Amino acid sequence: MYTTLQFLHSYWAYLVLLIVTLATLNALIGFFSKKEYGPKDFRISLFALIVTHLQLLLGLILFFVSPLGLQSITNNGMGAVMKDSVMRLNAIEHPLVMILMVVFITIGYSKHKKKLVSTPKFKMLAIFYTIALLLMLSRIPWNQWF
Repeated sequence: MYTTLQFLHSYWAYLVLLIVTLATLNALIGFFSKKEYGPKDFRISLFALIVTHLQLLLGLILFFVSPLGLQSITNNGMGAVMKDSVMRLNAIEHPLVMILMVVFITIGYSKHKKKLVSTPKFKMLAIFYTIALLLMLSRIPWNQWF
């Protein structure tokens, strides 16, 4: 079960990175070019919300069954985990920052739905999705990806 979850979480992350980048660029382009918000823009932002929430679900399950997550903290103690940069990234930083990333995506999506005009819709998406993308890029375990 662990290897399957790890495989899904690792490869789904490529899709999450691609879609969140696309949604962020779409929102930034829409905001700065003052274009009209349409169904395509809604679908892109909704798809970013969906893929990030699915990734969060996979990640949370993986956190509890992986030797790199909760078991690492339990076996080594929080002090040892915090002193080791690799263990800290896997057990603390990556999960926490990715949860924050999903929170920003969710807030941005929710706030944009309440706006009635295109420019404020794109502005909400651009602000929150950009923050989420930067957070995600900051804590991807790049050494495990390549």
